[in-house]
Parts: sequence; C-alpha cells; structure tokens
Amino acid sequence: MRTAILANILFASALLGQGTPSPGFDAKAIDKSISPCVNFYQYSCGTWLKENPVPNDQSAWGRFSELAERNRTALRQVLEEAAAGRPAGDATAKQLGDFWASCMDEKGIESAGAKPLESELARIRAIKDMTGLAAEVARLHAAGTNVFFGFGSGQDFKDSSEVIAQADQAGLGLPERDYYTKTDAKSVETRDGYLKHLRKMFALLGESSERASAAADTVMKIETALAKGSQDVVTRRDPKTQYHRIALKDFENLTPSFDWAKYFADIQSPVLPTLNVVAPDFFKAMDDVLAGFSMVAIQDYLVWQYVHSEAHLLSTPFSAENFDFFSKTLTGVKEQRPRWKRCVSYADGDFGEALGKLYVEKTFPPEAKASTLKMVNQLEAALGQDIERLDWMTPETKLKATEKLHAIANKIGYPEHFRDYSDIKVVRGDLVGDSDRASAFEFHRQIGKIGHPVDRLEWQMTPPTVNAYYDPQMNNINFPAGILQPPFFDAKLDDAVNFGAIGAVIGHELTHGFDDEGRQFDAKGNLKDWWTPKDSDAFDTRAQCIIDEYSKFTAVDELKVNGKLTLGENTADNGGMRIAYMALMEALGKRTPPKIDGFTAAQRFFLGWGQIWCENMRPEMSRLLTQTNPHAPAMPRVNGVVSNMPQFQEAFGCKEGQPMVAAKACRVW
Repeated sequence: MRTAILANILFASALLGQGTPSPGFDAKAIDKSISPCVNFYQYSCGTWLKENPVPNDQSAWGRFSELAERNRTALRQVLEEAAAGRPAGDATAKQLGDFWASCMDEKGIESAGAKPLESELARIRAIKDMTGLAAEVARLHAAGTNVFFGFGSGQDFKDSSEVIAQADQAGLGLPERDYYTKTDAKSVETRDGYLKHLRKMFALLGESSERASAAADTVMKIETALAKGSQDVVTRRDPKTQYHRIALKDFENLTPSFDWAKYFADIQSPVLPTLNVVAPDFFKAMDDVLAGFSMVAIQDYLVWQYVHSEAHLLSTPFSAENFDFFSKTLTGVKEQRPRWKRCVSYADGDFGEALGKLYVEKTFPPEAKASTLKMVNQLEAALGQDIERLDWMTPETKLKATEKLHAIANKIGYPEHFRDYSDIKVVRGDLVGDSDRASAFEFHRQIGKIGHPVDRLEWQMTPPTVNAYYDPQMNNINFPAGILQPPFFDAKLDDAVNFGAIGAVIGHELTHGFDDEGRQFDAKGNLKDWWTPKDSDAFDTRAQCIIDEYSKFTAVDELKVNGKLTLGENTADNGGMRIAYMALMEALGKRTPPKIDGFTAAQRFFLGWGQIWCENMRPEMSRLLTQTNPHAPAMPRVNGVVSNMPQFQEAFGCKEGQPMVAAKACRVW
C-alpha cells in the first residue's frame, strides 16, 4: 500500500540530446482573458491547453508528458547503445541490449504469430483435475498472468519489521469490479465491447465463431462472479479492510476446491503458518466458481487470461486487437504508440533498476540529490510547525505526530544498491520468453522475501519513473530521479515557482503520512491507533469537508469526482500546498522579491502549482480514471486547493463570493 503523486515527470535536462526542457513556469501559458479568482486552473493553463492537443498515441497530454517523451528518448538511447554492445563487456548492458533487440525484432514477431503461446495453451487444455489446475495457476502466476487471485509477500500491517505471505483478489480483465456490476448505459456499452473483444481474441487463436462466442460468454460469467466477490476501490482505501492475518488452514477452508498444497509447492513457497488474506470474501467467491463451472469453462478462462497478458508482445493481429479495446475503447487513444516507445516501457518494467542504473549515470548529477534533500528538510520543518500550531489537535496526539514526522526516511533519486538481474535468461528473438522469464524472476523474488526481515532500502519505483510516493508501512518518501526536473524543479527559476511545484509535491508526499490512510500507521509503520478519540473525531470532521467539497466537482460528462475515493490525494494536495507556502515564507524571511513577469512571489508560487497540472485528456480516459483512480482530475486538483487558501485569495485579490473563494474552506493540515 503506497500513495503517489501520479505525475509524468522526468529528470534529465538536455543531457542526451533530447532537446531543451519545458520551463518550470511559462507566462505564455496563461489565459489572461479569465480572472484567476474565477477559474485559476484555466487562468494558469488556458493558452497552453489551446495550443497542446492530445497526440494520437496518447490518452492525455500535459506539460509533464512533454518531459516523459524526452525521458523515453533518453532511455531509448541507453537501450540502443546496449544493443550495439556498449559499454563493451558489461553483462547488464548485454542483457538489456538483447531484450531490446528481441522487442524491436518486428519481422520475427510478425512471422511467429501465436506460436510463442502454443506450449502454454496446450498445458492449459490438458488440465484434468484440481491438482493440474493448481499447477497451471502457479505457472501462469510466475509468467505474470493475472489469473484468479494474486499471491506474494508484504509487510505485516501490525509488525512492519516482518515480511509475510499475502493473498489478494485478482483475475479480472476489466479495470475493477464496478465495470461488471453497474447498470448504467455506459457500463453496459463497455461490457458489450469487452464481450466482442473476447470473441475476437478467441477467434485469433483459431476457434470457430460459435466456439469463440461460447468461450467469451463463459469468461464473462466467471469474471462477473469473481467481481461480485471483490472489494470496491473505495473499500480498499481503508487499511483495516485489507488486513486479515489467519492460519493457513483457515485460508484453505475459504477455497476448499483449490489444491493449495500443490500451488504452494510449485511456487516454492516457504512454510506458511499464517498469511494475510486481503479480501476473504473473494476467495469464497472463487470457490463458488471452481465448484460451479466445468473444467472446460475454467480452461477457457485461463486461456483468455494468458493470451490477454501476452497480447501486447505478439504479432499485429493480437496487439492491434488488444489496443483496440483496452486503449482505444477504454482510454480514447487513436493510434498505437510506435514500437520503440512500447519497448522502452517493457524494458523499464522487466529490468527497471538495471536500465535505471545506466540512466542515472548519464542524467542525475549529485547536486540534484543535494538540492532535493535541502528542500525536503525545509518542508519537513514547515510540517513540524504546522502540527505544533494546529488548534484542533491535543498535545498528546501532536507529540505522536511529531514523532512520526521525525521518523520519515527520505529516499532520493535511486537505490543505494541496484538490483541484480543476472539470473534472468534473455534470448534474442524470444520476446515472450524473455518477458515471462523476467516476470518469473520478480515473482520468485517476492516469494523469497517471506519470513525474512524487511529491506527498508528497497524501492518500489524504478529510477526513470516519472512519479513519487509515500509508503505508510515503511514511513518513507521516495523521489525517483525521474521527477526532479522542470516543470517540478527548475534551477534557473526563483524559489517561489519551485516551492509551488516540487515543494508542493514534497509536501504532498509528507502529508500522505497523515491523511485518512497514512494516519492509521505509527512512526514505525505499524497499523496502530495513536490518536485520541477526540482528535480522531476532529480529523474525520475535517476530512468530511474535503469529501463534500470535491464530490461537487464534475470530472467528465455526467460523472462527478468521487470524494471518498480521492480523499487521501485531496488531503495531501491541500496539506502539501500549505506547508510549501510556509516553507517559502521561511526561506524568503523578511525579503520581498521584486516582481518577475509581472507577478509577485506569492502569485508565482501558486502559478507554479497551477502550471504543473496543465493537461488535456480524452473523455474516455477521464471516465476510466474517475471510476478507478484515487486522484482528482487536474482542474479540481488546482482549484480545490487554492479555493481553500486565504493566502491565494490575498495574493490575487479575490473577494468573497468569487468561485476561487470557498464559502466553507476545508483544512485538515
């Protein structure tokens, strides 16, 4: 469980010949035809939005997307050099180069068709009983196929020093459970489109029209049954609903039809006296499926899940059909990304830290890390002051909150020790095999953690990743090299813009330690209630204000923002901006900087925030994210925050009654 900023940003200026970075602040992006007090997002970004339509191969396009494109170009150069044998004699570079060559071998991929799947499909069709099913599920899980359930390792919620086994819901083709259960016209339309996609995929495997239709119907029935037993996205935000540590025997009794002994033996699991069952009701629903469907029906489901997991790696008929539904229908993308862009993503997914090591060597100088740590320290000091000054929190809880703040670890740029992928066999010309072997390496690496101490130095994102996150069980903030560049941080700009951009992001991640999820974990990362009842009630009252406020924003068409789903991120946005502003004022001291581009320091601070979220998004993608993603859309993220801040209203001279002055301002931190 971790919370992220979810912004596509990169670190790497013009070091690899990929062009000049977008500035952290662009006065030309502003739409001066609208008042900042009426719609600050439109004011900050209006001209940019008009001049930057979404490219055909994207579902959204923001100022950070421009940087992500340059990042891909940088990584492509690293991979092409590796494929050409540079640096010579480097085993890691050779591994990356061979994988890149496999992925870029379009001629070989096209000629192979579905042949890379044949042996696994034959094994699936040969399953005769539950023991055989368990063995095949174990194989598919290792290959990265999302079949039936998920199994791996994780920190124990109540003893964060311990790594235990963890079983969770999985096995759906559509994004989440509500796609199977909602009865509105759009949901029905999406399910109809999914059913057509299933039929086409079975037909591509050589099934007759009648057989493909029957198999598709079966898959839909099985996935719908699994969905009905699954937790919804809002429920899964509460850590208490995710923790059920029980004895292995009790877990097996939830799904007695499945041969758990065979499964655990085949995945080489250590002895499991207990494990965390994230969603117990799901495993009951899974047992109903196993008991209620024939083996042929279950085989159809496995076939679908396997071909679905590999389709993006296959010849054009498969990859194009996969794109047509999951990208074009669900997210509105008009055309598939060029192969090289896809291959960069696959390489980062399968060999992320190996690729990241070469990337960091070229793009991330030591001074970038030092600059980030300096600002982190400034933001942590501001949050400490904020906690101390709160008028709604008792001294007892403030003491615990301060203790937790001081315990937060800061991880910047890249891991202290890069992961060794040398055990993965990479064969040029065998893309599916290369990817499956990489998936197996990661699956067994996760299983191997069970029963061992937690590695607090491990990263959950690769160095080139354009994101950042807070981990409540580790109690740390993590900023990969990929986010430390304009528009989030620009060394050429004034403090005001940088504090409004990267400063707000740092504050965002720090605040996650004290949002509705993070606050349930103590300084050591244990799920423990350290709040007095009075303080807990006060927090809930303030959180409800944010839920109500954001639920009024329109996301797309008739859909409103889900205030409960987005509560944690909205809390972090609001808290992050407040402490970033405090840190800026502390940094400025008694100085009053001169206006730049006609704006005061305070105004530039807020424009720094507004402009990092300039983004056009296709309505299909907006709909998907509204239903599944815990982040609000760009406009509410910007306007919701500034409308709650008197500092913004003072900076821009906004008056009571104007849209950017909330009638009931919400504040937690």
